[in-house]
Amino acid sequence: MKVMVGGTFDPLHIGHQHLLTRAFMTAGLGGHVVIGLSSDSFASRKQHPVRSYDVRFAELTKWIESKKFEATYEIETLFDQFGSALTQDFDALVVSFETFSVGNLINEKRKAMGKKMVDLYQIQCVMAKDGKVVSSTRIYKGEINRYGDPVSEEEFAGTESCKKE
Repeated sequence: MKVMVGGTFDPLHIGHQHLLTRAFMTAGLGGHVVIGLSSDSFASRKQHPVRSYDVRFAELTKWIESKKFEATYEIETLFDQFGSALTQDFDALVVSFETFSVGNLINEKRKAMGKKMVDLYQIQCVMAKDGKVVSSTRIYKGEINRYGDPVSEEEFAGTESCKKE
Protein backbone atom coordinates (compact mmCIF):
# COMPACT_ATOMS: atom_id res chain seq x y z
CA MET A 1 0.00 0.00 0.00
CA LYS A 2 1.22 3.53 -0.76
CA VAL A 3 0.62 6.00 2.07
CA MET A 4 1.23 9.73 2.38
CA VAL A 5 1.76 11.85 5.48
CA GLY A 6 3.06 15.37 5.93
CA GLY A 7 4.19 17.93 8.44
CA THR A 8 6.81 20.35 9.65
CA PHE A 9 8.07 17.90 12.28
CA ASP A 10 9.84 20.47 14.44
CA PRO A 11 10.76 19.36 16.89
CA LEU A 12 10.04 15.73 16.10
CA HIS A 13 7.89 14.85 19.13
CA ILE A 14 5.98 11.83 20.37
CA GLY A 15 2.82 12.92 18.51
CA HIS A 16 4.75 13.08 15.22
CA GLN A 17 6.28 9.69 15.98
CA HIS A 18 2.78 8.27 16.50
CA LEU A 19 1.62 9.79 13.18
CA LEU A 20 4.63 8.44 11.28
CA THR A 21 4.41 5.00 12.89
CA ARG A 22 0.75 4.79 11.83
CA ALA A 23 1.76 5.67 8.26
CA PHE A 24 4.42 2.94 8.18
CA MET A 25 2.12 0.38 9.80
CA THR A 26 -0.64 1.22 7.31
CA ALA A 27 1.77 0.81 4.39
CA GLY A 28 3.00 -2.51 5.77
CA LEU A 29 5.53 -4.96 4.39
CA GLY A 30 6.25 -4.10 0.76
CA GLY A 31 4.44 -0.77 1.08
CA HIS A 32 5.78 2.72 0.56
CA VAL A 33 5.41 5.93 2.60
CA VAL A 34 5.77 9.38 1.07
CA ILE A 35 6.53 11.92 3.79
CA GLY A 36 5.97 15.55 2.94
CA LEU A 37 8.32 17.79 4.94
CA SER A 38 7.48 21.50 4.99
CA SER A 39 9.97 23.73 3.18
CA ASP A 40 11.50 26.59 5.15
CA SER A 41 9.22 29.06 3.37
CA PHE A 42 6.06 27.00 4.02
CA ALA A 43 7.08 26.34 7.65
CA SER A 44 7.50 30.07 8.29
CA ARG A 45 3.70 30.31 8.73
CA LYS A 46 4.02 28.58 12.12
CA GLN A 47 3.43 30.47 15.38
CA HIS A 48 6.76 29.29 16.76
CA PRO A 49 10.32 29.31 15.44
CA VAL A 50 11.22 26.44 13.11
CA ARG A 51 14.66 24.93 12.57
CA SER A 52 16.00 24.71 9.02
CA TYR A 53 14.74 22.13 6.54
CA ASP A 54 18.12 20.38 6.55
CA VAL A 55 18.10 19.97 10.35
CA ARG A 56 14.51 18.68 10.33
CA PHE A 57 15.25 16.34 7.41
CA ALA A 58 18.25 14.86 9.24
CA GLU A 59 16.31 14.39 12.49
CA LEU A 60 13.39 12.78 10.67
CA THR A 61 15.63 10.44 8.67
CA LYS A 62 17.60 9.40 11.75
CA TRP A 63 14.41 8.55 13.66
CA ILE A 64 12.88 6.58 10.77
CA GLU A 65 16.08 4.62 10.17
CA SER A 66 16.26 3.75 13.89
CA LYS A 67 12.81 2.13 13.72
CA LYS A 68 13.56 -0.33 10.90
CA PHE A 69 10.04 -0.16 9.49
CA GLU A 70 9.08 -2.78 6.88
CA ALA A 71 7.86 -0.23 4.32
CA THR A 72 10.18 1.86 2.17
CA TYR A 73 9.95 5.65 2.27
CA GLU A 74 10.87 8.89 0.60
CA ILE A 75 10.79 12.46 1.85
CA GLU A 76 9.53 15.19 -0.45
CA THR A 77 9.56 18.92 0.15
CA LEU A 78 6.17 20.55 0.80
CA PHE A 79 5.69 24.06 -0.55
CA ASP A 80 1.96 24.07 0.29
CA GLN A 81 -0.53 21.92 2.18
CA PHE A 82 -1.07 19.54 -0.73
CA GLY A 83 2.38 18.59 -1.98
CA SER A 84 2.04 15.80 -4.54
CA ALA A 85 -1.13 14.44 -2.92
CA LEU A 86 -3.22 15.92 -5.73
CA THR A 87 -1.23 14.32 -8.52
CA GLN A 88 0.32 11.09 -7.20
CA ASP A 89 -1.48 7.78 -7.15
CA PHE A 90 -1.63 6.50 -3.58
CA ASP A 91 -4.02 4.62 -1.31
CA ALA A 92 -4.15 6.38 2.04
CA LEU A 93 -3.37 9.60 3.83
CA VAL A 94 -2.55 9.57 7.55
CA VAL A 95 -3.67 12.76 9.30
CA SER A 96 -4.03 14.22 12.77
CA PHE A 97 -7.03 15.99 14.25
CA GLU A 98 -5.42 19.26 13.12
CA THR A 99 -4.98 18.14 9.51
CA PHE A 100 -8.14 16.08 8.96
CA SER A 101 -9.83 18.98 7.14
CA VAL A 102 -6.85 19.20 4.77
CA GLY A 103 -7.25 15.47 4.06
CA ASN A 104 -10.90 16.04 3.16
CA LEU A 105 -9.93 18.97 0.93
CA ILE A 106 -7.35 16.79 -0.84
CA ASN A 107 -10.06 14.23 -1.57
CA GLU A 108 -12.46 16.91 -2.82
CA LYS A 109 -9.81 18.26 -5.19
CA ARG A 110 -8.81 14.76 -6.34
CA LYS A 111 -12.46 13.95 -7.09
CA ALA A 112 -12.87 17.19 -9.06
CA MET A 113 -9.77 16.24 -11.06
CA GLY A 114 -11.23 12.80 -11.84
CA LYS A 115 -8.68 11.05 -9.60
CA LYS A 116 -9.38 8.28 -7.11
CA MET A 117 -10.19 9.48 -3.60
CA VAL A 118 -7.95 8.04 -0.87
CA ASP A 119 -8.67 6.57 2.55
CA LEU A 120 -8.06 8.91 5.47
CA TYR A 121 -6.62 7.51 8.69
CA GLN A 122 -6.88 9.95 11.59
CA ILE A 123 -4.70 9.34 14.63
CA GLN A 124 -5.66 10.30 18.16
CA CYS A 125 -3.82 13.21 19.72
CA VAL A 126 -1.05 12.24 22.12
CA MET A 127 -1.58 13.73 25.54
CA ALA A 128 1.18 15.18 27.70
CA LYS A 129 1.51 14.29 31.38
CA ASP A 130 -0.49 17.45 32.22
CA GLY A 131 -3.49 16.15 30.23
CA LYS A 132 -3.10 18.65 27.38
CA VAL A 133 -2.12 17.79 23.80
CA VAL A 134 1.56 17.42 22.91
CA SER A 135 2.41 20.07 20.31
CA SER A 136 5.45 21.79 18.89
CA THR A 137 4.11 25.14 20.09
CA ARG A 138 3.94 23.91 23.69
CA ILE A 139 7.45 22.49 23.39
CA TYR A 140 8.84 25.79 22.08
CA LYS A 141 7.02 27.67 24.85
CA GLY A 142 8.91 25.48 27.33
CA GLU A 143 5.78 23.88 28.81
CA ILE A 144 6.74 20.28 27.93
CA ASN A 145 9.52 18.31 26.27
CA ARG A 146 9.11 16.26 23.09
CA TYR A 147 7.85 13.29 25.14
CA GLY A 148 5.10 15.26 26.90
CA ASP A 149 6.91 15.60 30.23
CA PRO A 150 6.89 18.93 32.09
CA VAL A 151 10.06 20.98 31.56
CA SER A 152 11.90 22.71 34.38
CA GLU A 153 13.25 26.22 33.84
CA GLU A 154 16.80 24.82 33.82
CA GLU A 155 15.94 22.36 31.04
CA PHE A 156 14.16 25.03 28.99
CA ALA A 157 17.11 27.44 29.27
CA GLY A 158 19.35 24.74 27.79
CA THR A 159 17.21 23.89 24.75
CA GLU A 160 18.54 24.39 21.25
CA SER A 161 17.57 27.79 19.94
CA CYS A 162 16.18 28.42 16.51
CA LYS A 163 15.10 31.47 14.63
CA LYS A 164 11.93 32.21 12.74
CA GLU A 165 12.81 32.52 9.08
